[in-house]
Amino acid sequence: MTALLRYRLIYSLFLLLLVPGIAHAHAGTGVAGSWAHGLLHPLAGLDHLCAMVAVGLWAVQTGGRALWLLPLTFVGVMALGSLLGMVALPPVAGVETGILMSLLVPGVLIAAAIRLPLAASLALVASFALFHGYAHGAEMPPDASGLRYALGFMLTTAALHLSGIGMARWLDGTAHRMRLAGAAIAAFGGVFYLAA
Repeated sequence: MTALLRYRLIYSLFLLLLVPGIAHAHAGTGVAGSWAHGLLHPLAGLDHLCAMVAVGLWAVQTGGRALWLLPLTFVGVMALGSLLGMVALPPVAGVETGILMSLLVPGVLIAAAIRLPLAASLALVASFALFHGYAHGAEMPPDASGLRYALGFMLTTAALHLSGIGMARWLDGTAHRMRLAGAAIAAFGGVFYLAA
């Protein structure tokens, strides 16, 4: 079995694992206020979903240590941002704009095949993660356990980053395919920005 076929198989199996969770993503049922709600929250908005997949694509395109540092930084800083979102009074302005920028900027960088220095890439990913984390924390159900909820959305976020990495491998790292994926993410972010 070739490496490409293995990556495609793993990626396809990962997507199949998400289907039952999405099918049962009904608010207010079971333990939706904690672990399960946290697991499903990143899947509820296409903007979150695409931004997190973009981090995986960007990590592959950047290469080297960025392959694991970009996703880990995103998840770690997102956890800190969620704490801010859980306790912040009054709400922080510009969160939605920051989330939309997390689609536009990585999408453009991927589409233009721009490789920033690792420190700059990490700073950008951290700033985007802060906005996403804040949104997750601010939208936490009042009856939820903060720790369980956070662990849930952190796990799903890491899985989405891995999905982006798998997608990049599935695209076989082909430059034009990666650039098209980046352009699609940026265009999606632009549409959301104009609609907001």
